[in-house]
Amino acid sequence: MAVQEREREFKFTFDDFNFLRTLSNQYSGIQVPDERFDMFYARLSKRIRRLGLTDFKAYCDYLNEHPELEFTEFINAITTNLTSFFRENHHFDYLKETVIPELLIRNKSTQKIRVWSAGCSTGEEPYSIAITLLENVPANWDIKILATDLDTAVLSTAALGVYTDERVTGISEDILKKWFMRGKSSQSGYVKVNPQLQKLISFNQLNLMEKWPMKGGFDFIFCRNVLIYFDRATKIKLAQRYSDILADNSWLFIGHSESLNQLSTELELVACTSYRKIK
Repeated sequence: MAVQEREREFKFTFDDFNFLRTLSNQYSGIQVPDERFDMFYARLSKRIRRLGLTDFKAYCDYLNEHPELEFTEFINAITTNLTSFFRENHHFDYLKETVIPELLIRNKSTQKIRVWSAGCSTGEEPYSIAITLLENVPANWDIKILATDLDTAVLSTAALGVYTDERVTGISEDILKKWFMRGKSSQSGYVKVNPQLQKLISFNQLNLMEKWPMKGGFDFIFCRNVLIYFDRATKIKLAQRYSDILADNSWLFIGHSESLNQLSTELELVACTSYRKIK
């Protein structure tokens, strides 16, 4: 790759970029293409400025010498977190119309539903799942949602459950009134999710490339717009791990630009970007 020189606040060479993306890949498994050069510059310039360093070479040296101080900040800076409430709404329609009615029959004896939101970002996805479940499952059922992400900063936002009014644009007024509290005075322009939703969700940091501490038996998993960052071998490995941790005949939802086609797994396509564990 020929890096086009331009006026920048900090010198950033391809060697610097290669060091940083290799480090990211070794930790997370995420593939970083050459096109992310400018994105890395924009995201990490803020760290260089805050640390008072002179250029990216100095930042690479600092990261290498003080990983215990900077590595989490580095990963948080380069992780992409794009999400919204009820994003890819067809998945929530499928939950309501197909998955939940079947779970109410299948899990009648235990009256339990277990869910994992993998790559939950700032929390809009697990809260959307919680709303869908609470509106369609009897009140006495035991519902638990595990929400994980690599980025500790977005997890803090998710656990807080406070969003700007712009983040809830497009949600129906009925859902807004029932599941969100509008801020007043100094909190005007913000909403907070209903504590009833927060009680269902456990937010935890998790690197998908490392050991998963949960035992499994999930009734469905949302892992949307995560697989796109991995190479084919890693996708196959992750798909198999998701299958292993799903209960039999349970579901995996992936992102609109993702597919498990041509990957040898126990997961069968049953609806748009919706798969089911067939055993």
